[in-house]
Parts: sequence; structure tokens; C-alpha cells
Amino acid sequence: MEAVVLVILLVVLIGGLLGLASSIRIVQQYEHGIVFRFGQVQRGGQLRPGAVRSPGITAIVPIVERMQKVSRQTVTMGVPGQDGITQDNVSVRVDAVVYFRVIDPVKAIVNVQNYGYAVSQVAQTSLRSVIGQADMQELLGERAKINTRLRAIIDEITEGPWGIRIEMVEIKDVSLPEGMKRSMARQAEAERERRARIITADGEFQASKRLAAAAEIMSQDPAALQLRLLQTVVEVSAEKNSTLVMPLPVEILRFFERAAGGPGRSGEGEGEEGEKARLDLGERLAKAEQELARAAETSSVLESAEDVPPVIGLDEPKQRDEPQAVESPSDEQQGLTGGDRRPGADPQAGGGA
Repeated sequence: MEAVVLVILLVVLIGGLLGLASSIRIVQQYEHGIVFRFGQVQRGGQLRPGAVRSPGITAIVPIVERMQKVSRQTVTMGVPGQDGITQDNVSVRVDAVVYFRVIDPVKAIVNVQNYGYAVSQVAQTSLRSVIGQADMQELLGERAKINTRLRAIIDEITEGPWGIRIEMVEIKDVSLPEGMKRSMARQAEAERERRARIITADGEFQASKRLAAAAEIMSQDPAALQLRLLQTVVEVSAEKNSTLVMPLPVEILRFFERAAGGPGRSGEGEGEEGEKARLDLGERLAKAEQELARAAETSSVLESAEDVPPVIGLDEPKQRDEPQAVESPSDEQQGLTGGDRRPGADPQAGGGA
């Protein structure tokens, strides 16, 4: 008899331990426990006390109560790519990512069978709707606006009835047909070419204005062109080229022609001009001193500064390009100077031929 009692007590003890073990539940920090008592969470239209268990250790009545845990973490769910036609009749394929979490565990368990699958289906249908209401340029360049609109549509459906809040929706990729990609690439290339041509033309215009201003400044002083040429030669020679081609400007030829006393001098004949061109500076100065001495011996009275005979070799002769009328000297001037006033004429010679 005692043995039977011991067996019964042992069975009761084991049953009690098993019941206690089955009644103890551990709710994680990111979870909430929903306790169904005889299949009910609400009573009389209101939430039954103790129906939602907070994180930690809790106990339920075996057989009478049943607990279901609901995660309140943010769930990241990818929306499969959806094919659609935009408002401007372009076929596109768009996929997105939805971030949501449960804010009301009772509604998420009671009002919808599988809230994850339900959110996925709502996201797909809403994505197709948004694609049809937007154009291609808006899908490609204004994704923030599309994301905001898509989030508002999905959240309106899920938050109130299902207790699920849509935190963020992001369009991940927009796939275009190959023909549309080629057309857009040609358009972008043409646009870049147009901008490149405009920039090149603008640069040429500005360069032409600068060159015109530089030419205007150089035309005021011919020596500036020669200095610029020498500077260009120095820059080219710095590159260590074996061959140097230097153009000879016309201004240099004119400079040497004026220095050598070429055609265009007035006064004596061409033979005497050639002879003077061959004289060096010392000979020119000596001849000029002789002419001044002769003029001083003849007469020392001059009416004006124009009566001073030119100094050969120092004074620039007048050009023959602009012939001037030679006035015949008056009788009084002939008496003072004693003859012809030409630079090459002998002042001791008589006034007559």
C-alpha cells in the first residue's frame, strides 16, 4: 500500500513539474506576448487584462491559455520587380524595399492572418499604381517624391487595420528597355556635344576679342611686334627642338630700309644717296661739321629755324612719298644766304646758275 502511495505521489510530482514547466514562458526584449484564454484576447469589446505580456518571465495556465509571440523589430522586406507602363508610355521594371514594424501586436495577430505576406502584396500593388501615375523622368530623377507617395499609400492601408507602421519605402532599381537606353545615351551624347561646341565657340570669340585688342596696342608701336616675335622665339627654343623656323616680318625689312637710307629720301640724287648710305657714322659727322663751318662763314643771320641747313647723317631726310612744293627764295633771302639753300649745294657758289 505504501508503495502505491509513493508511486502516486511521484506521478503527481512529475505531473506538477511538467505543468509548471509548460506554463512558464520567456518573452524576449524585442517581443510581446499575446495570451489567448479559451481562444479570446478581448472580452466585451475591450482588451482582456493580462492579454499582452511584456518582455521577461511570465506564466500561463496550461490547456486554458495559449501564448503567441510577436516581434516588434523593424522588418526589411524586398518587393519583387514590377513591370509597368509609365504615364508617358514607357515600359519599365521597378523593384523596391519596404521597412515596417508592428506597433499593435493584437491587431497584427487578430486582424490579419500573415501580416508579412499581406504587407508584401500591398507593396506590390501600390508600386504598380505609382508607376502608372508617374512619368519616366520622375521615376529616374525624383525618387524621393515617389518614395514618399508610395509610403503614404501603403501606410494608410496597414497602420489602422493591421497595426503595422511603414517606416520607409525606397525604390531600389528602375530597369529600362535596351532601345530606350540607347536613345537616352544618344540624347546625352548629343547634349554633351552641343555644350562642347558652345564652349569652344565662346572661347574662340573671347580669344578673338583679346587678339584684336592686342593688335590694336601693337599697331601703335611697331617695335612691340618685334619684341613679341623675339619672345615667341625664346619660348620655342626652350623646347630643345633641332629645327627652328622663324618668319621674317615685313616691319624688320622696313626698319633696315630706313636705317640704310633706301628709296624715299628727298634732296640729292640717287647716286649721292647711295654714297651717303655707305658712309659710317664718323664720316657723316665729319661732313656735317664741314657743312656747318661753310654756312657760318657765308652768313650768320637767319630769319627762322627752318633756315638752318640739315645736318647730314643726323637729321632725318624727308620722304619722297609726299612731295612738297619748293618755293623760290626771295631776293632778300638770296642776298642773305648767297645762293641755293639745298643741303648738298655749296654755300660759296653764286645765286645764279
